[in-house]
Formats: sequence, C-alpha cells, structure tokens
Amino acid sequence: MEATIKLSDLFKIIKGHAFLIIAITVVSISIAAIISYFVLTPIYTADTQILVNQKNEKRNQYVASSQIDADLQLINTYNVVIKSPLILSKVIEKLDLDITPEKLTEQITILNTSNSQVFTVHVEDTKASRAVEISNTIADIFKDEIPALMKVDNINILSYAKLSENPNAAKPNKLLNMGIAAIIGLMLGIGIAILIETLDTRIKTEQDIVEILDLPIIGLVSPIIDKKTINFAKETNKLSIQSRRVRRI
Repeated sequence: MEATIKLSDLFKIIKGHAFLIIAITVVSISIAAIISYFVLTPIYTADTQILVNQKNEKRNQYVASSQIDADLQLINTYNVVIKSPLILSKVIEKLDLDITPEKLTEQITILNTSNSQVFTVHVEDTKASRAVEISNTIADIFKDEIPALMKVDNINILSYAKLSENPNAAKPNKLLNMGIAAIIGLMLGIGIAILIETLDTRIKTEQDIVEILDLPIIGLVSPIIDKKTINFAKETNKLSIQSRRVRRI
C-alpha cells in the first residue's frame, strides 16, 4: 500500500515538529559558520591584464584585420608559455617562493574574453600581497622573455594588480556557505520529521481511525476509571460538601 502525504498533512507535520526542524537548521548554519570562519583557509586573488597588439605602422585595414586574427590565435600559445616552467621558475626565483612550478601552475588561471586581444593572469593565494606579487611578476617576466622565445613585440602590460588596504578573501564565501547550510538543514529537518511521522504507527486521535479504516465514527468510549478512583472522588466530594455546610453555620 502506497503512503502519500497531503499538503495539509505536511503543514501539520512541520508545525508539530517545528522545534526539531529549527534546531537542525540552526545547527547546520552553525557548523557552516565554524568551518567557513575557523577551518577553511582564506584565498585571495589578483589579476594582471596583458594586451596583445602587434606593432606595425605601415599596415592597411586588411593587414590590420589579419594581424588581429593572428594575435588572437597566438593568445592560446601565450597561455601555455605563461604557465610553463621556463617562466614560473624565474618567478619563483625572483620572489624566493618555497614552491615548485607544478604547484604554482595550480594557482594560475589565464582568462580571455572571446575575440579580445586582452587576457588576464588570475592568481590565487592564501596571502593577498603574495597573490599580487606573483601576478605582476609573471606578467613582467613573460613580457621580457616572449621576444626571445617567439620573436614578437606585441606584449604590453595593460594594468597591474594592486593590493587594497583591506583585501577581501574570494574564498570561502561565508554567507553563501551559511545560506546553503540553512537550506540543507531545513530540508533535512523536514525529512526527519516526515520520517518520524511515517514510522510512528500509533493511533492517537479519532481522525487516525477514520483515515486507516475509511469508516465514520458512530460513538466514543469514555475513559474507564477504576472503583478506587471513583470512591476517592466520592469521598472528596462529601468532604467538600461538609466543609461548605460548616462554613455556612
């Protein structure tokens, strides 16, 4: 037999287990906050923009257009060169970093908008100042090395990364993590409440009987009281009446 829950029943379950649902949600948010603020390491980012633009004063419109296409195609090559050990080894040596080129590669992302001659060296690091230094140093060394590597003169630094006075960590996003935890906690609390109600097969009210047997209720049996309780009630009633008479006298 298939068990189904009506929307009205769901609201009743949520209302009946509101404390449980709220408690689980609060615990989830608290755990997310603790992890975000005290466990996860903050990650800072820095971006340096590089412009690819071939210098050629004696070029007409068609030559310029073809040259731009060539520059755009070269960007993919430059992306590989930037993340190569040749460039990164010199960055590590210049900044005296305790890291291998392979590990440093994992911190670097090359961003490029479609059909744009500008690409961005995006660096992530646990220190904001170091992220800025790595990003700018990569751009400088790349600009110095690329003429000898590819015999080109089309690299210019469009903008350097700058260190703000109060840098904000890009990761983790604390509010987002807590929001996701709140949703998960709420869903988990409702799920547990539904599970409790589903597993609880006890008959608590007359409505439960109607739902199970699909029959109307034609009568109710009053609570059965034993003789001792009845006698005690009678004696109590007599004492109460006698005390009232005494007060009247």
